[in-house]
Amino acid sequence: MPDIIHLLPDSVANQIAAGEVVQRPASAVKELMENALDSGGTKIKLIVKDSGKTLIQVIDNGCGMSETDARMSFERHATSKIKKADDLFAIRTMGFRGEALASIAAIAQVELRTKRIGDEIGVKIDIEGSEIKLQEAVSCPEGTAISVKNLFYNVPARRNFLKTDSVELRHIIDEFHRVCIPNPNVAFSLHHNNTEIFHLEPGSLKQRLMGVFGNSYNSRLVPVEENTGIVKIKGFVIKPDFAKKTRGEQFFFLNKRFIKNGYLHHAVQSAFEQLLPSDSFASYFLMLDVDPRSIDINIHPTKTEVKFEDEKAIYAFLRSAVKKSLGQFNISPSLDFDQEAHMYNMPLKPVDGIYKQPTIKVDENFNPFKTEKGQTTERELSNKNNWDQLYSRHTDNQLAFEIKKEEDSQQTINTDWDNELHESNKKSTYQLHNKYILTHIKTGFMIIDQQGAHERILYERISDGFEKHKSATQQELFPKTIELNSSDFELVKELYSEIQAMGFDISEFGKNTYVIHGVPADTADFDSVTLLEGLLENYKQNLQEFKSDKRENLARSLARNTAIKSGKALTQEEMHTIIDELFACKMPYSTPNGKPTITTFSSDDLDKRFKK
Repeated sequence: MPDIIHLLPDSVANQIAAGEVVQRPASAVKELMENALDSGGTKIKLIVKDSGKTLIQVIDNGCGMSETDARMSFERHATSKIKKADDLFAIRTMGFRGEALASIAAIAQVELRTKRIGDEIGVKIDIEGSEIKLQEAVSCPEGTAISVKNLFYNVPARRNFLKTDSVELRHIIDEFHRVCIPNPNVAFSLHHNNTEIFHLEPGSLKQRLMGVFGNSYNSRLVPVEENTGIVKIKGFVIKPDFAKKTRGEQFFFLNKRFIKNGYLHHAVQSAFEQLLPSDSFASYFLMLDVDPRSIDINIHPTKTEVKFEDEKAIYAFLRSAVKKSLGQFNISPSLDFDQEAHMYNMPLKPVDGIYKQPTIKVDENFNPFKTEKGQTTERELSNKNNWDQLYSRHTDNQLAFEIKKEEDSQQTINTDWDNELHESNKKSTYQLHNKYILTHIKTGFMIIDQQGAHERILYERISDGFEKHKSATQQELFPKTIELNSSDFELVKELYSEIQAMGFDISEFGKNTYVIHGVPADTADFDSVTLLEGLLENYKQNLQEFKSDKRENLARSLARNTAIKSGKALTQEEMHTIIDELFACKMPYSTPNGKPTITTFSSDDLDKRFKK
């Protein structure tokens, strides 16, 4: 029997590796920009076309590469960062595993132009599907310019799984943010389809955040800084007054590398405890600097997840630093820890040891109605008579009011109570804990979740509006502007026609800004900015939980965002309306998310519970 195990060809191995490293155009953007930073570039330019499907180009003014290094950079596991295993625990650069360029070259057409500082001539290399097509000397500026064309051209199945241009562009912008924010000393620019989206000059971290998210952030940022033997913390949090319904602006950077860590996120969120509504999220941009030997960053292909040696200590320091900053800038109450708990700001004890009670002197003979000679004027007597008449009229009116009240009471008593009680029992409803609606049925009683029921009603109403293309709009008396981050701005552009079909009337107004002219008629009582922010947040959450189309997702999001919440007291009329509209729905027994809206208890069930 012949041997069946053999080594994969390099081209196939590289394509398999590319599946881990390059999942979409944004993945290639991340790897190329990190390489540009590692080269020492102080000016990095990113150019994309068709959201990276046609072209991704990164140009830097870094150290460049020699002809041999340029050729070696496309080999698997070729790196200048690691020579021995111990080097893995002393890494402060971005790319180090030597897989990025090899993986990208396996599934795209790549052109590299590079020249070292001081060299007279550079080198150009063309690669297609891991195969070198051309290598020649060329005249080019110092630094490196790498172009990735027709991503996944030789893996059509992967290309077919890419999302729309607006979705892929949002992911590219997210990666751009993650690289440019922790490096404010480097100039960055981003161009998409010949349009400049970002132009960021070198400056401080605060200036960088204002350049990325807008000048309005100048008054929103609260600085955070703490130096300890385990971690150095520096950055900003957003004031609670400007908290958003979306999670987009939450950034942790570990040694200038973007990371995701739910444990540390909880530390920041707990520092904002009692300062934020339950449906709002803290925004932050925090840089953590720790000893590379105390972390492991090589546990995930994208290096966004890390392991800490002492995670609990970092949690405590981070939470304390954020709370200290919020208190220091009078955003939350702070305690003076320099003062002993048992000491109070009391005056010094008198010499004789006896505290004297303060006294008030009053002139008992003072009369403001007397003249200097001690006589009362005619005008003062007239005023006194007027006051007496005023109180006399008040007494008469009070007596008349009491008589009228007694007559009304007698009329109420004479009402036919039996008929009224019989009529009310036909639709008796009760509210339990301002959360559930209880109502009689023939066999027992029924309990309705008021929030879930209202979500179902609104969901079907919005879905019908989509199908009939009829959604009423309530125009705003004073249109409002909403400023979004670049990612959410692109998301609104992607969903623009669907949002308009729901009844929103919005239009672009400058960079990352929309003007809200109108909202769906049923939501006129809501703040339009908060409503749109909540719609986007719920939409992004639903993308992770459900595989549904845009319209169904938006209908779920708006229904959840505008439904009455648990804890709201309802009148009898409101409870009757919810019950009637719920049973008029196509699927009244569950929410859009599949949770039950109704449960029933029969008389037999109750009898069994009370039988001895």
